[in-house]
Amino acid sequence: MPTPAATAPEATGHARENAVFRKVVRRLVPFLMLCYVVSYLDRVNVGFAKLQMSDDLGFSEAAYGLGAGLFFIGYFLFEVPSNLMLQRVGARTWIARIMITWGLVSAAFMFITNEATFYALRFLLGAAEAGFYPGVILYCTYWFPAHRRARVIAMFMSAIPVAGIFGNPLSGWIMERFHGANGWQGWQWLFLLEGLPAVAVGVATLCYLDDTVRDAKWLTDEEKTVVERALADDAAHQSVHGRVLDAFREPKVWLMCLIYFCFVMGQYALTFWMPTFVRSTGIEDNLTIGVLSAVPYLAALVAMNVFGASSDKRRERRWHLVVPSLMGAVGFSLAAGWAGSTVLSLIALSFAAAGVLTCAPLFWSLPTAFLGGTAAAAGLAVINSVGNLAGFVSPYMIGALKDATGSATIPMYVLALSLLVGAAAVLTTKKQVVNR
Repeated sequence: MPTPAATAPEATGHARENAVFRKVVRRLVPFLMLCYVVSYLDRVNVGFAKLQMSDDLGFSEAAYGLGAGLFFIGYFLFEVPSNLMLQRVGARTWIARIMITWGLVSAAFMFITNEATFYALRFLLGAAEAGFYPGVILYCTYWFPAHRRARVIAMFMSAIPVAGIFGNPLSGWIMERFHGANGWQGWQWLFLLEGLPAVAVGVATLCYLDDTVRDAKWLTDEEKTVVERALADDAAHQSVHGRVLDAFREPKVWLMCLIYFCFVMGQYALTFWMPTFVRSTGIEDNLTIGVLSAVPYLAALVAMNVFGASSDKRRERRWHLVVPSLMGAVGFSLAAGWAGSTVLSLIALSFAAAGVLTCAPLFWSLPTAFLGGTAAAAGLAVINSVGNLAGFVSPYMIGALKDATGSATIPMYVLALSLLVGAAAVLTTKKQVVNR
C-alpha cells in the first residue's frame, strides 16, 4: 500500500494538471462554441425559412427536403481535402476561411428565386462549410488528451441546443418583424441577418485562436509543458497513425461511419423539420413556433453535459452512447403517436432531442481514442463526411414520405429504427480500445 508521502507529489501534480486544463477550456471552448452556434444557425435556418419560402416559391415537401439535404453532398465531397488543408496551413487560418466563406454564401440565400438556385446554394454552402466540424474535433486533439475530450466536445456541441434555444425564437422574430421591410420577405431578411455574423466571427478567429500549444502566449512555459506531456502520454495509446491511406484501410473507421450515420439521421430530422413538426400540431404564429421549438433543445442541453461529464469521470464510452440513442428511439416513436397534441409532441420531441443530440459529442470519444497523426485528420473527416450523408438522406426521406402519406408517422419510426441500429453497432466496439 503506497504511503502518504509517496502519493502527495502525485496528487499535487494531478491537481496542477487539472488547473492547467481548466484554463485551456476557459480560453478555447466558449469561442469555439460561438463559432458553432453561428455555423449551426446558418446550416439549419432553412428549416424556419421554409415556413414562408416554400409557399412564396411553390416548393413541395420533397423539393425542400432535397434542397436541405444537398448541403451534405457538397459537405461530403470537400470534407477530407478541407481537413487535410487545415492540418497543413493551421486551424486558425483555415477555420477563419471556412467561416467567412459560409457566411457570404448563407447571406446569398436571400436571392433564391426557384428550386434550381435553392439547390445550387445549398450545395455551395456545404462545400464552404466542409471541414469546420471535424476540423474543430481535430483541433481539440491538439489541446486535450482522450480522457478529457468527451466533456470538452459535449461543451462545444452544446452550441447545437443553444442555437435552437436562442436561434429558433430569433428566426421567428426576424421573419415576423422584418417581413415586407424594404420590399423583402421575412425569410430573405432571415438569411441576410443570420449570415453576416459568420463573417465577423471568422475575422475574429484570426486574432483569437492559436495553432499549437507552443504558440499560446496565454500559457506559461510550465503550463505548456503540462499540456504537451499529457498529450504525449495519450498519443502512446493510439493505434492508427501515419498516412492518409491508413485511415481508409482501418475497419474501425468504417464502423464509426456506420454508427455516426445512424445518429445523424435523427439529429438532422430534428434540426430541419422541428418547426414543421410543431406547426403540424396546430400552431400558426412563427414566433410561437420558434419559442416552442426551443423547448426540446433545453432538454438536450442538460442531457449532453450530464452524460459528457459522467462519461469522462467513469472513462466509459459505450453505454454512455447506447443509453441516449435508445432515448432518442423512444422519443421518435412516441412523437409518431402523439402528433395531434402540442404538449405531448413537445414531450416526445424533448426526449428525442435529449437522446439524439447527446449521441454526437459522446460519439467522437470513440474514433479519437484510436486515431492519431495524419490518419486522424483524414479519418475524422471521412467519418464526419460519410456520417453526414445522413443529413441528405434524412430530410429528403421525411419530405418524400410526408408527400406520399400526408403524415410524419412512418418517418418517425424509420428514425427510431436507425438509432437502434446505431446502438447495436456501438456495442460491437471493444471497450479496451474506446474506454479511455
